[in-house]
Amino acid sequence: MLTGKQKRYLRAMAHHLQPIFQVGKGGTNDHLIRHINESIELRELIKLSVLNNCMDDPKEIGVEVAAAAKAELVQVIGKTIVLYKRASEEKNRKIELPAVKAGR
Repeated sequence: MLTGKQKRYLRAMAHHLQPIFQVGKGGTNDHLIRHINESIELRELIKLSVLNNCMDDPKEIGVEVAAAAKAELVQVIGKTIVLYKRASEEKNRKIELPAVKAGR
């Protein structure tokens, strides 16, 4: 679970990223989730965009995709979704999150 400070940090990092996946009228599927898992392992932080022809709510899509990919939902703003997952392999780790205070 990410703290507010960590989410702010990740949102700032994601600001300059371009969405690498698009969710269209077909919604989410296993194929999309598999590609998200592969990409998030290498990048740790990714953006998705929900196209106008998708009738599903972007917040619901964000929650669904994050749960399926076992990632953290950082932000849903408009039709843009930001996901974070720490890379399992040490060599792929690029993001160092702010430390959590001992009192938490």
